[in-house]
Amino acid sequence: MKLIPITSLVLLSLGILPAVQAETSTKPLTLTDIMHFESLEKPVIADKGQVIAVESAPDRGDSHVIVKNVLSQQSYQISGGSAPLVNHDGRYVAVVVKPSLLTRETSDVKAKKKLKSDMVLLDTQTGTQTRFERVKEFVFSDDGKHLAIWFEADEESKKEAEPKTTEKLAEAGTQSPANIDKPKVDKFDQGRRFTLLSLEDQTKRIDVEQVTDYVFDKASRRLALAVNDITNKQHQLQLVDLNTHKKTVAFDSLSQQIGALALAKNGRWLAFTQGKDSELPYGRSYQLSLVDLQSGKISTPPESPEWKLNRYTSLSFSLDSERLFFGRVPEVSQLLSLQKITEEKDLFDTNIVTGQRGLKVWHGDDPRIKPNEIKQYEDEQKRTYLAVLHLGSNNVVQLGDKTVPDVTISQHKRFMLASSDLPYRKMATWAGFYQDYYLVDINTGSKVPFLTQQPSDAEPTLSGNGKYVAYYQQGNVYLYDIAQDRRTNLTKSLKVSFADEDHDYPSSAPGYGFGPWLKNDAGFLVYDKYDVWQFNTESKAGFALTAGKGRTQKIQYRLEGLVDNPDEPTELAYNATVLLHGYSDKTKADGFYQATLGEAGVKTLMQGEYKLTVLGRSKDADTIVFSKERFDLFPDLYTASYSAPQNAVKQTDLDKQRQAFNWSQSELVHWTNGDGKPLDGVLIKPTNYQAGKRYPVLVYYYRFMTDRLHAFPQMNINHRPNFAWYINNGYAVFLPDIRFEIGYPGASSVQALTSGVQKLIEIGIADPDAIGLQGHSWSGYQTAFAITQTKMFKAAVAGAPVSNMTSAYSGIRHGTGIARQFQYETGQSRIGASLFAAPQKYIENSPVFYADRIQTPLMIMFGDKDDAVPWEQGVEMYLAMRRAGKEVVFLQYEDEPHHLKKYPNKLDYSIRMMQYFDHYLKGKPAPEWLSKGEAYVEYKADDE
Repeated sequence: MKLIPITSLVLLSLGILPAVQAETSTKPLTLTDIMHFESLEKPVIADKGQVIAVESAPDRGDSHVIVKNVLSQQSYQISGGSAPLVNHDGRYVAVVVKPSLLTRETSDVKAKKKLKSDMVLLDTQTGTQTRFERVKEFVFSDDGKHLAIWFEADEESKKEAEPKTTEKLAEAGTQSPANIDKPKVDKFDQGRRFTLLSLEDQTKRIDVEQVTDYVFDKASRRLALAVNDITNKQHQLQLVDLNTHKKTVAFDSLSQQIGALALAKNGRWLAFTQGKDSELPYGRSYQLSLVDLQSGKISTPPESPEWKLNRYTSLSFSLDSERLFFGRVPEVSQLLSLQKITEEKDLFDTNIVTGQRGLKVWHGDDPRIKPNEIKQYEDEQKRTYLAVLHLGSNNVVQLGDKTVPDVTISQHKRFMLASSDLPYRKMATWAGFYQDYYLVDINTGSKVPFLTQQPSDAEPTLSGNGKYVAYYQQGNVYLYDIAQDRRTNLTKSLKVSFADEDHDYPSSAPGYGFGPWLKNDAGFLVYDKYDVWQFNTESKAGFALTAGKGRTQKIQYRLEGLVDNPDEPTELAYNATVLLHGYSDKTKADGFYQATLGEAGVKTLMQGEYKLTVLGRSKDADTIVFSKERFDLFPDLYTASYSAPQNAVKQTDLDKQRQAFNWSQSELVHWTNGDGKPLDGVLIKPTNYQAGKRYPVLVYYYRFMTDRLHAFPQMNINHRPNFAWYINNGYAVFLPDIRFEIGYPGASSVQALTSGVQKLIEIGIADPDAIGLQGHSWSGYQTAFAITQTKMFKAAVAGAPVSNMTSAYSGIRHGTGIARQFQYETGQSRIGASLFAAPQKYIENSPVFYADRIQTPLMIMFGDKDDAVPWEQGVEMYLAMRRAGKEVVFLQYEDEPHHLKKYPNKLDYSIRMMQYFDHYLKGKPAPEWLSKGEAYVEYKADDE
């Protein structure tokens, strides 16, 4: 390992952090400016709350990490840094440092594969930065006193680890392994260099070679290391005492490969799996072993002839250290190889020849259609079924199985929630996704079903002590008393609905979700559209914690700023004071509020014309991190007390970037559609707007857009128009809300669009001869449909649009392999019936059938590897318009998915979109690609 000390770190004031300094005069925004514009990502806060770190990343270029002590206001910058981690007390910050963009862009294919990330460790007391090269991953111990660093394998070791054959996984017993050339060391068994660094005294460090796994215990007493050197037949399970840094060997073998590891929080138990290193890891069976760290004895818990451990078995102890959870499988998958042709007679052996076929059999009764089965194949091969070892009784209980495969680990001593989608996998193709839910007895493994065919977005919630389950069903909230086997509808007598009031899909409306449980299973919180409700599990009574003010004032209240602990779900004291985030349906602005459990009422802490987002809370302190933004205010970070966010202190100042450029503000527009229903939209006027002057308008939309009224625009280049760039180029931008009617998604969208644009014309903003329409995916479809119904739009751009619902209905979403039928029958496309039941609706809502009516030029964009919408949908629309003699251009981006990923393509599309609208809405000369097209050419690849 090479350490590179960085000695010349300069303390920075936040005022010099932004890439662009504030100027006395502003300038127009360009695409190059957008490339350099930095956004804040992945903020973290120390458990004790005094240090924050955040990645500041430009749209194109190298990021850096900003580190700030919120008490002393000292700040640091780590060049090239990303994805920061902060230790417990905030003294140390570790970040990933990737190879620079220039290095990546100038490296050939082989060189790129060798590029690896480094890690930089910052000491916030001294400002010293230390660099560790070629780091795979790193993690702090929970107490923050140690740092574990796992390095990338060196190139020579990687060559040794490359498998010499390409094989397929299959279930054991379906075919006998044959002709397998065993690699010297499989990738799964590849050991790497490891360093344990004491942060209290960095002269105390431990370096170990050939480490394949490691784990700290949650009490930060010990570190366990799996050291596997298969080449030299040496395997050790090493333990490091984190107080003394003494290293001991808990297990040593010349033949048994060490697999997964787990340490109990109480410091007594170490669990690990072991298997024969002579077996390939794909087919290796493992054995569970348990080390009593008090006596040093190693025991083997009871094994089962029906259940095995494999390479994917993971281990975890319960927080009370009384149970060990681990995964098992009925059979261990084996590496299978195809028979090879080795002699002349094999050329005519039908079994050998057909054994090399390329075939996938689709059966009408398959639970999953074949593309989805293929996408799920790797996950299914890695699937294990949860079991538990009760340490007191040394009894193993199988909890999950092939009938009920998914069991959620919880800290409850008696029951766990389990689910299965197996009965509904076939119908999911057209009906959407459902689950059956079970309660699993952790002592016996018995499973009691308590919810059947529950929508997958309506997951129940188990109480802290495991006595109750709360769940949502058909507009009501229920409580299930497990011991009494009794269900109570808690909300049937209330005059409000707990169903989504804006649900306009042809399916049952979901609920708004649950808040935390109260301690000792005393109650729980749940949301309707506006208010927070508290229910008591004993009396079954409930009341609006927010006193109904949410509904009367049209403010949506939700709990915010709770400590995020994945190992132990948050439980609140019965009289706890909680922070609420409130979103106003009227003003689209946010506020912070306060409520006390057990009492009805809301206290206002702060309100304003801005958007607020809580980003985190320190675990051991009362500090939250949040951002505040408007269209004309960058979302800088603030820290505050959980109980007093109104006294927040601003910690970053990237808004200075925005201040260098011409900018504008957003405002809310109200109108009614043709049916007299009220609608809202966001209007962003061009920079240097002049009252009374009409402007070209770019309409961008999807469904509900007005919650973006106070959002700072995304400063990146992608498949969407960059609002700040367009307003700097003389456009007004309009973001209308769309409300759909089931069975008529196209027509209802057109009604909302045209009535909204008409409002802009009436108030004197919009030039009626210069209205452009742009949408992507679902709004790409709406765009293609709209221009078949109205002449209002003078140019339109549709990204990844469905053009023919009759053919798209049975298309495949290639990203997941699932069929698209459910989208039309129950989902976003909102037809509400099958193609057989309502063929006319599919035709009526398909723009391709009305292409001959189009009088608006259309530019279609698709990636030809679209993983959501079949890109042939774009071809259908293009060919229909071409046949009808309409103005159409089709941009096919090669090897791109649903959203463009490659920066050259994103930039190219953004430039062409602006050129397109400039020509049709502003009368600028058409570029040659638009007036004449572009001939196909081939370029020589770099490696040819």
